[in-house]
Amino acid sequence: MKTSRLPPLTSLRAFDAVARHESFKRAAEEISVTPTAISHQIRSLEQSLECRLFERSARGVSLTPQGVTLFRASATIFSTLRQAVSELTPASSPGALTLSTTSNFLTHWLIPRLPEFHRQCPGLNLHLHTAIDLVDPAGGIADCAIRYSQQVNPALDNTLLCRDRFILVASPQLAIRRVQDLLTHTLFHVDNRHIPRPSPDWQHWKNRFGPESLDVSSGIHFNDETHAIQAAIAGQGVLIASELLVRDALQKKILVSPAEQSLEGGCYYFVTSDNKAVWPEVRQLRQWLLSRFAATDSGSRDNMTPCNDLL
Repeated sequence: MKTSRLPPLTSLRAFDAVARHESFKRAAEEISVTPTAISHQIRSLEQSLECRLFERSARGVSLTPQGVTLFRASATIFSTLRQAVSELTPASSPGALTLSTTSNFLTHWLIPRLPEFHRQCPGLNLHLHTAIDLVDPAGGIADCAIRYSQQVNPALDNTLLCRDRFILVASPQLAIRRVQDLLTHTLFHVDNRHIPRPSPDWQHWKNRFGPESLDVSSGIHFNDETHAIQAAIAGQGVLIASELLVRDALQKKILVSPAEQSLEGGCYYFVTSDNKAVWPEVRQLRQWLLSRFAATDSGSRDNMTPCNDLL
């Protein structure tokens, strides 16, 4: 019986990184090579296996059925390798933990709640790391992460926190009462949203809720949601924003949501590697996050819906 020859480990590593990130660029940054090198590795792997592993489009890359089959195996293999390396690596100082998240989540949700965190978890030395690209919690950069996605990563230990939605927000001084009022105000656009799909942009809003004559090509574009939120607070325009990120501003009434309609968002969830999931520090942080998302804030319960269907 002829034994199938395994492809080179470098090609499999490149494939696993692209499959996790759904991006050649981010996979290249993780492995510290060029996107061209990643593309060459994937092309060689596809030639070796005589099948296509990814569908490529203007929006990015997605797995073919053959790619899904290979990713199930690679995710397990590389997760096991990362766990073994982590066990061989000297542990960090007792009580220390590194959490990776996005700058937007850190600015608008976590930082306002840090005093409460320190009161409830005084022995936990939390280190905060921010990055747009996903950080592997099985590696050495971070022990755990807050991620925003429409699906869970089967290679990690996932704890779903909540489901987000996108709502219309503006300063109360603009006095917007109905969707027709949008015609007389500046529209704010956030250009680098990758999640969710379809994008919660003005074209999507117009298709769902109108008004039909809304000029969605006009307005001001931002590449960072934090800046767009600050401009909305200053009364300079109207924004379709993540409800979680504007929650505190709504409670302080420096922003209002003039419409009941909303667009579907992704899910926030806490992720870590399987072996780190049992660390006391990780379990303590996870429990605090779960309790905080479930808690009331200034007498008003969070409107976020638990994302139990993704568990």
